[in-house]
Amino acid sequence: MKKTVFKKPLLMRIMKIALFQFVLTLVFSSAALANTIKDQKKLNTKSSVLTRVLKPLKINYTEVSHQIILQKQGINADVFSTLNQNKVDGTIKGRVVDEKGEALTGVTVVVKGTTKSTTTDFDGTYSIKAEIGDVLQFSYVGLTTKTVTIKETTVNVTLTGGGETLLDVVVVGSRKKGRVALDTPVAIDVINIGSSAAATPQTDLTQILNYAAPSFTSNTTTVADGTDHIDPAQLRGLGPDQVLVLLNGKRRHSTSLVNVNGTPGRGSVGTDLNSIPSFAIDRLEVLRDGAAAQYGSDAIAGVINVAMKKGTGKLEGSLVSGANFSDGANDHTGGVDGIKHQLDLNYGFKLKDKGFINLTASLQKRDITSRAGTEAGAIFNAYNAVEKRALSNGVNISSLFSNITNTPNQAAIIGHIKNFAPSVSYFTPAQQTAIANATTIGAMQTALNFDVTDNELAARGLNRKDFNMRVGQSELVSGQFFLNGEYEINSNIKAY
Repeated sequence: MKKTVFKKPLLMRIMKIALFQFVLTLVFSSAALANTIKDQKKLNTKSSVLTRVLKPLKINYTEVSHQIILQKQGINADVFSTLNQNKVDGTIKGRVVDEKGEALTGVTVVVKGTTKSTTTDFDGTYSIKAEIGDVLQFSYVGLTTKTVTIKETTVNVTLTGGGETLLDVVVVGSRKKGRVALDTPVAIDVINIGSSAAATPQTDLTQILNYAAPSFTSNTTTVADGTDHIDPAQLRGLGPDQVLVLLNGKRRHSTSLVNVNGTPGRGSVGTDLNSIPSFAIDRLEVLRDGAAAQYGSDAIAGVINVAMKKGTGKLEGSLVSGANFSDGANDHTGGVDGIKHQLDLNYGFKLKDKGFINLTASLQKRDITSRAGTEAGAIFNAYNAVEKRALSNGVNISSLFSNITNTPNQAAIIGHIKNFAPSVSYFTPAQQTAIANATTIGAMQTALNFDVTDNELAARGLNRKDFNMRVGQSELVSGQFFLNGEYEINSNIKAY
């Protein structure tokens, strides 16, 4: 029989393993016994026993999935290999559902305090690198964010409602908070005229709207007949006759002016918004989309509802002055033009608690603006010079013919021209000779066909700027008075 010899290190190792397994058996047995003891509801017996037994042995432990994981303190890890074979590998998995148990796709899962994150897949499952004791945060739009401390390798979560709900989803820039109503089926611009007028250097209603409503366009025109004074108003680039204007919800009449001469809305008849004092307006409501379906074909471009002031017992006033300071002012010579002064007053009073009357008065004076360049072409020819001398002596040569190439007064016309031509002092001898030798209308036209603009301007005391085109705003003196009232006759009838 062979003699078995145990080396001391090996024996000690076997003894330690046996001792620890015995200790664990004793711990679990003691814990099972202790958990049956009554009146110990708040005592975690297993935890208390493990702590007392393992602390003197310098052993730490963690409970995961109803298993005990031991961690060494200064002892080789292989001593616990038989006990730690179920140790967590650092991956946490789970599934996220809602209150109905349905999988939530796209839930954001974050390990708090780190940059680790992931999202749930189509089945609501996720996988993330984390350790026992880390905190996971689950968030989803419309549901309450939830945090969970990791105690097991599998963490399933149910998210409930009550969180921040996404109420409005704006896909395109058709609405602007603070200007556009957000709780209506279609976009409606609601523009406060008082604040808009204070923020813009304009007093005319159409020019204020140019600043406040991007879909609105109104251009000041010049050399455009009556359109110089009535600015066509357009929505979304469509014609002025396709914009419906309402006054307190009632249709406003259009003007009798047909826009001509290449102006915006040529051939159409629009509504003169500037005939309504801006100081009398409380707010504007601009409906763009779906207007024709609600109001008819005259609202294809949209609807502008002008809501007038209804305030009572308060006197309001405004005094505005302004001008254009520009290098292009005064026919591009610089300086100041278009000086404007406007005085507005508004007051309202009640009518026996059944109605109100709101009054607005507006006075305005505006000087012209001129943006034309100096006239550089020919203004006068030789015939104009002779005609002027003849007219000064009581003879109107131009009245002698309507068609110069077919007139029975050829001899009289030629005679008057020859008679008054010598009185034009700046004609040269050669020019005077050509005029004197002309015997037919054709020959006289040839003799008079030369430019005398500079000499004639000097003779008449004029300069080229006096013949510039009038390009710019016209001069305006305006007085407006507006009354907005309402009176309740009975519960079914109101006069306004």
